[in-house]
Amino acid sequence: MDREEIFGQLTEVFRDIFDDDSIELTDETTAADIEEWNSFTHITLISDIEDAFGIRFEMKDVVGLKNVGEMADLIEKLSIS
Repeated sequence: MDREEIFGQLTEVFRDIFDDDSIELTDETTAADIEEWNSFTHITLISDIEDAFGIRFEMKDVVGLKNVGEMADLIEKLSIS
């Protein structure tokens, strides 16, 4: 799966969780950019991303993520292994 496919699938998950079809993700997107992105929706987001990509995150990896670009990098890494 290439980065474009990862971002396409991530965008679908984000749009579904936040019920907002106008969300356009970039590498720099953070929780500060999406009003409803709080600690509760973050847990739902992580769970739905795991399901969508068929992967499981390690808590230590998720805690250190600073933006969607880092999340995409982690998804790409986990998808390969």
